[in-house]
Amino acid sequence: MTFVDRTPSEDELRGVRYLFTDIDDTLTTEGQLLPETYQVLWDLNDAGIAVIPVTGGSAGWCEHIVRAWPVKAVIGESGAYAVFRRGRNVIFDYWEGQAAQSERQRHHLETVAGIIAREGLPFQIAHDQAFRLADVAIDIVGHPPAEVDRLTGYLRARGATVAVSSIHINTWIGNYDKRAMSERILTQEFGVSPHDVALATAFVGDSRNDASMFGYIGNSFGVNNILPIVPHLPHPPRWISTRPAGLGFADIGATILAAARHMKT
Repeated sequence: MTFVDRTPSEDELRGVRYLFTDIDDTLTTEGQLLPETYQVLWDLNDAGIAVIPVTGGSAGWCEHIVRAWPVKAVIGESGAYAVFRRGRNVIFDYWEGQAAQSERQRHHLETVAGIIAREGLPFQIAHDQAFRLADVAIDIVGHPPAEVDRLTGYLRARGATVAVSSIHINTWIGNYDKRAMSERILTQEFGVSPHDVALATAFVGDSRNDASMFGYIGNSFGVNNILPIVPHLPHPPRWISTRPAGLGFADIGATILAAARHMKT
């Protein structure tokens, strides 16, 4: 069986043309992109289904991904910008503008570092912070949930937006998130009517920072490693794979492909 509880029918997925997906612990498995996961990305692309990773990952990662993977675009730093490939060029489309978002990031990084030092919290700024253009990332692997919640509480009290993934606290100053930028590129870049979103899209995720996407996209999937946090999500995924991480994504991608191929016959 590919899914917990119930496998989606081909009719439910027949119209999917845009597949949004988280990256860390959704596409990747223990930090690596497995061969079968990468092959499904190519299979989806060849079937005319646009894959759009939606990640808290840095600009450095996003530029590499949009250049090297078979994806239509990448939404980076939790919605701070969307990245597109135009021939040999890579274009960053910022939520508000590079200068404004970079200036806010500079001040927010100082604030975050000050909170960690003043409160004596055992956290480190993520190693890829130098490659980020809009947010601040804090490593949380190995930290108990109570410690993570304590730091996020301090950040929210300062007016920051906070998203918690399986590996980072991502925090920024601004009124965007994964869902907001996904809505923008669907309508402005791809020309999808708001009335068509429900049938035309699907989403795959694994963590708390994917909740807004689970609430926005009806054809929502979680990979199996999401199960421990499902009770804490305001919007749980509609279906959950029986395999975790990139293996679960491969199963989800194959299910969407089967529906697309059935529609063409």
